[in-house]
Amino acid sequence: MTLEFIEYPDREMLALSLARKISGQLAQHLRTNETASLCVPGGSTPGPVFDTLSGSDLDWPRVSVFLNDERWVGRDHARSNSRLLHRHLLTDKAAGARYIDLYTGDAEPEAAAEALSDQIAPLLPITVLLLGMGADMHTASLFPGAPETALALAPDAPLVMAVRSVRDEPRITLTAPALQKAISTHLMITGAEKREALTRAQSLDPKDAPIRAFLGDICVHWAE
Repeated sequence: MTLEFIEYPDREMLALSLARKISGQLAQHLRTNETASLCVPGGSTPGPVFDTLSGSDLDWPRVSVFLNDERWVGRDHARSNSRLLHRHLLTDKAAGARYIDLYTGDAEPEAAAEALSDQIAPLLPITVLLLGMGADMHTASLFPGAPETALALAPDAPLVMAVRSVRDEPRITLTAPALQKAISTHLMITGAEKREALTRAQSLDPKDAPIRAFLGDICVHWAE
């Protein structure tokens, strides 16, 4: 179990290097497997990585793409992670990828969790997992001290769970059993605050610092 930490001179170099690494790992997997899976975070931070990755010369129709988590809003909503993903990643050459939308249109996320778990199960282990982290040490929609987090970190958790203990919209999130066994795992963070938070998380319980549950074999990519 090794944590590799790569520091970049700037965010542009981080984005270019990380996109190349993800593309290379997917291509290598596809040489000996029929399909591959790519699981990515939402938010604006990974946008530059996606912008570069979308132009990669991969056999994208053999790649299934899905988010770590999603707010329970439609794709036209300003806070939709799927909206950002379609703008930055699922375009250019990557427009041909198979996309699994965590937002199903059901009235409540709880109604969709079981069917989404069934959809995700055949794609495991995730070929390449890219995680993000908040300054509070949350990742996906697993938040410190939230009642759902303890359930989502359990070895017998369903692969997908609804999350309601957040101030904004309800959410849907992948859980530890879905995320922990990826073939290649990367964490992208920027800024001094998140670097310090990552250091702090390494000595905390995952329930208080959810990113801690994923700091096994992982490559951390950081730039100021």
